[in-house]
Amino acid sequence: MKTILLIGLGRFGRHIARKMNELNMQVMAVDKDENKVASVVPYVTNAEVGDCTDKEYLRSLGVTNFDTCIVAIGDDFLASLETTAYLKELGAKKVISRAARDTQEKFLLRNGADEVVYPEKIIGNWTAIRCSSDSISDYIQLGDDFAVYELAIPQEWIGQTIGNIGVRHKYNLNVIAIKHGNAMTTTPGADYTLEANEKMLVLGHSADINKLLKI
Repeated sequence: MKTILLIGLGRFGRHIARKMNELNMQVMAVDKDENKVASVVPYVTNAEVGDCTDKEYLRSLGVTNFDTCIVAIGDDFLASLETTAYLKELGAKKVISRAARDTQEKFLLRNGADEVVYPEKIIGNWTAIRCSSDSISDYIQLGDDFAVYELAIPQEWIGQTIGNIGVRHKYNLNVIAIKHGNAMTTTPGADYTLEANEKMLVLGHSADINKLLKI
């Protein structure tokens, strides 16, 4: 079971705490605001009121004992930057920090963050892509130009098998799952016949997805 140090308990931090509780992860949560700390107590293993811009306080938390340290501070970039830098100086194994704009992302990466999460950018991209076509139900970015898309079955493909359509060879895409209601068939074979009430999860480059959507 992974151990997490979660610093910053605004809306973003609280969402992380609740989800990690669902995933049965061990989380130590810290914030300067006593009320915010109290709000996550039911969802975390331990919680403390403390100022993580104080290097000695951070040291007292034993940051090297955590698999990942998450800096979720959203309303004070200087505090986020200082905390990120101190965590790395103190030997944190992995530091993930939140950014609110592109310049913050660059500074955080230069000052110790192993990864930067930019929620507004992620949601903005997701919304734009989701709205770009009525066929797209969901989207997960995996790289600069590589993603998983949840798509409606094209009308021309209904009643045909994946092999007959030639999804991989003709469109350079991999069908990794088929959704039918709340059920899912993973890694469907070439003989799988597509139906009108289904959706497919395909893995591929954005340009190849766009070619598919044009049909």
